[in-house]
Amino acid sequence: QVLLGESGGGLVQAGGSLRLSCEASGPTFSSYAMGWFRQAPGKEREFVAAISWRPGSTYYADSVKGRFTISRDVAKKTVDLQMNSLKPEDTAVYYCAARSRGGPTTNTYDYNYWGQGTQVTVSS
Repeated sequence: QVLLGESGGGLVQAGGSLRLSCEASGPTFSSYAMGWFRQAPGKEREFVAAISWRPGSTYYADSVKGRFTISRDVAKKTVDLQMNSLKPEDTAVYYCAARSRGGPTTNTYDYNYWGQGTQVTVSS
């Protein structure tokens, strides 16, 4: 069983930065693929970024590539999402997710553990 908890959301002006953090509990976290997803009001949950259990393999949605960076600290059991040059369209609830089998994917249904989410609001 893996429990995930996100933090770091908030209100920021366009062009600003935020750093989200996801803290995981569970003995096998280090072998899980991890992802960040987001859901804006009235829209489906969408992929943002993912990282494999072996550091170095990262994946990003085209909409955030070059602005967001995902990283993980296996010892601390955390996965962070550094978000720079934020835009109003980045406003959403951001969710951390873990996948116990297989590598990182962009599909929500491949991830079997989810956090409660943290709100990110970018004002224009």
